[in-house]
Order: sequence, then C-alpha cells, then structure tokens
Amino acid sequence: MSHYSSDIVYYDVVPPLQFAGLDEVRGNFVRWFDEYDGPIGLETHDLTLATSADVAFAHMLHLDSGTRKNGLQSAIWVRSTVCCRRSSDKWLITHEHISVPINPENLQAWFPPEEERR
Repeated sequence: MSHYSSDIVYYDVVPPLQFAGLDEVRGNFVRWFDEYDGPIGLETHDLTLATSADVAFAHMLHLDSGTRKNGLQSAIWVRSTVCCRRSSDKWLITHEHISVPINPENLQAWFPPEEERR
C-alpha cells in the first residue's frame, strides 16, 4: 500500500465499483486475495508508459490465474490503467482502473484460449 496515495481512487469490476482511500483499496485487495487458494498468477502484457515531470500513466493487459477456494481453476484477461503523480520526489498511484473485457457474442468475460492458460 506504500505505493498508493492516501487519496487513491480505484475502479474495479466488483461492487461497489469505486474504492476511495487506502483503507477501502486495502480491503478490496484482501477480498481479492481471499478468493484464492494458493498463489495468484499475474502476467503483464502490452505494457505502455507515458511520463512527464510530475504525472505518469501506464496501461496494460493482465492474465490473472489461479485456483479459487471453491476448487475452480481460472484464468481471465483484465485491463488495467494506473495513474501516478510525483509528490516530494516520490511517485504515488493516485488512480487505478480495472476492467474485464467481454466477448460480444455471449456477453461473458473474455477467457484466454486453453493453450495460453498454461
């Protein structure tokens, strides 16, 4: 949490969809971690960075995978945008936006092909 600004605003795909402040964001991470039995895989793809003197942002795709506590092994694509601001020579995350792409044919979350899950 030391990488997050105290006024962080975090948009996620789970209710309440917006988490504000360190305590809410921390609670959302704990919720996410608690859904898994064992490690969570997080592969970053297509990372793009843009920076200036005091503001920066990154956007990327993540392939999240792992075994849920209900025994289901899952892998899902997630889009992420992270915005940072420099304050007193320290870079902090001020905004993060997570979304799950959907397959327009069935309105289901976009899952990677089986060969990409290994």
